[in-house]
Amino acid sequence: MKEKLSKIFKKEQDPLSSDEKLKIIEASSKLVGPGVFYSTIIVIASFLPVFLLTGMEGKLFSPLAYTKSFILIVDAFLAITLTPVLISFLLKGKLRPEEKNPINSKLETIYTPILTFCLKWRKTVLGINIVALLIGMLMFTRLGSEFMPPLDEGSILFMPVTLPDVSNSEVKRILQVQDKLIKSVPEVDHVLGKAGRANTATDNSPISMIETIILLKPEAEWREDKTKNDIITEINNKLQIPGVTNGFTQPIINRINMLSTGIRTDVGIKIYGASLDTIDVLSQKIKKTLEGTSGIKDLYAEPITGGKYIDIEAKRDVIGRYGLSIDDINNVVEAAIGGMKLTTTIEGRQRFSVNARYAQEYRNSLDALKKLQVQTMQYGPIPLETVADVKISDGPPMINSENAMLRGSVLFNVRERDLGSTVKEAQKKLNAMMTKMPKGYYVEWSGQWENQIRANKTLSLILPIVVVIIFLILFFTYHSMKEALITMITVPFALIGGIFMVYFYGINLSVAVAVGFIALFGMAIETAMLMTIYLNESMSKMVAKFGNNKEVITEAILRQYIIDGSAKRLRPKLMTVSVSLFGLIPILWATGTGADVMLPITVPLIGGTITSTIYVLLVTPVVFEIVKLRELKTNGKIEILDAKE
Repeated sequence: MKEKLSKIFKKEQDPLSSDEKLKIIEASSKLVGPGVFYSTIIVIASFLPVFLLTGMEGKLFSPLAYTKSFILIVDAFLAITLTPVLISFLLKGKLRPEEKNPINSKLETIYTPILTFCLKWRKTVLGINIVALLIGMLMFTRLGSEFMPPLDEGSILFMPVTLPDVSNSEVKRILQVQDKLIKSVPEVDHVLGKAGRANTATDNSPISMIETIILLKPEAEWREDKTKNDIITEINNKLQIPGVTNGFTQPIINRINMLSTGIRTDVGIKIYGASLDTIDVLSQKIKKTLEGTSGIKDLYAEPITGGKYIDIEAKRDVIGRYGLSIDDINNVVEAAIGGMKLTTTIEGRQRFSVNARYAQEYRNSLDALKKLQVQTMQYGPIPLETVADVKISDGPPMINSENAMLRGSVLFNVRERDLGSTVKEAQKKLNAMMTKMPKGYYVEWSGQWENQIRANKTLSLILPIVVVIIFLILFFTYHSMKEALITMITVPFALIGGIFMVYFYGINLSVAVAVGFIALFGMAIETAMLMTIYLNESMSKMVAKFGNNKEVITEAILRQYIIDGSAKRLRPKLMTVSVSLFGLIPILWATGTGADVMLPITVPLIGGTITSTIYVLLVTPVVFEIVKLRELKTNGKIEILDAKE
């Protein structure tokens, strides 16, 4: 087939006949077909961990994996069906060999001397790459970690909490003062606050919890060099009110956190046990231990005590003398404070209950409650305090339970530091305390840390399986364990560039960064696979010309054919990389909503694409030459693979 094609290229006839043109298209399609198929499988297999992500991260990134996979499947189908048909219509005039292309000739002129130098100093080149790999591994250990990069929603949710026994009038006053101070910040456009819970059964916020949504002006109207964190710090400094613990988050992520983990901050420590008093003591100890930890902000222990209750306890020995019962006392209390249902009114399809209770002035203080009149048969009306003890007692403002156990929690946000190292430092501080927990009590880390642990566990379980699957695909492509390994070692060297870029951009490791590295994984394997196939094709040409024996194949001959195989179709390889880079680089300068999530995906892809291309073009031929020279030395011949692109 190759001889027929070369004869067609040498013909002076212009244009080609229809039969000759179809032969070229048929041969080229057969050459490209297997490569398209295997590379598609490898890229789709590399996205398997993304498909298996669950929770918030699965909902966010699975559309990306599905979209890319379906595009690749359709692309592979069109490449072997529609593309040959279109080429048959568009291929006109005399065909030129690859070396006649001026761009390709220029690239080969630059590339060949560099590759020759690398092959000459192959041990030095490998040493430099190993050193770079070790530096990359060191950088990797110093990277921070978080669950997801924070998405800037453009607004701020201010969630302070005050004492559990705060009155309605006092919390209203605090809310008004806070709104006025927040509005005094020049970057703030609108402020809207609420105290307590909304008129819905799904909101269990107590009156002591305030939620204030702060809408900011466009960034163009901000003071010079002001960031969102600076604005939060300024607001926090202005709102230092005694008895109020400040907390800052964003509206959407706050609701997601509360729905998924029950924690309204970035991180929460849940304390489980059987006694509220013991849980309260443990919560306060944990809070005190964590105070001063770098990165921990808005530290707050949910109050388990401090609620105020009015206890009305009947004097059993007294009510008997007045001819009263416990029910008589309860009926008076119900009618006076809670209200008693008299009847139901019906208006169309709506029903309304009609309640009656005492006027406000008869029940707005403890003294007023003591003077409530209780009717007796023999002695007429008597004050409630005569037949009952009326007093205020302390108790839990809210009882939380989870997994059939009472629960308390210590909450905090993480700012100015990565989530992973902050939580690990906090865990170290609490380790000594955890070993001395009372029997039946235990703690559980929740919030974003809980999501991060879940995502890391999924990725750590699936990634080794994906590596094995890709290795098997390569093995069935090459029918050689050795060549599959040569291709696979591209991956760690491709990751060098990704790690360098992530480190110097100051990005923390997260699920988004992991998705970027996963995408890089498939791309690096695909590029290395093509280079290995071209090198083996060049070996086949060498053996066909010189034979397969160490007596006739010298190191110079082997090197020349490796250079020829590496330089073959250099232009398409660089075009593939360039298209990927041109599509990714603009994201580095993106500033719109969502850019802060896309950047951690893109940065490792760009860095890894650059280093993987350098490695494949310069180091893969070096490794290939070392392997083939070893084969000649030990076996007396080189192994020839029947691998197709």
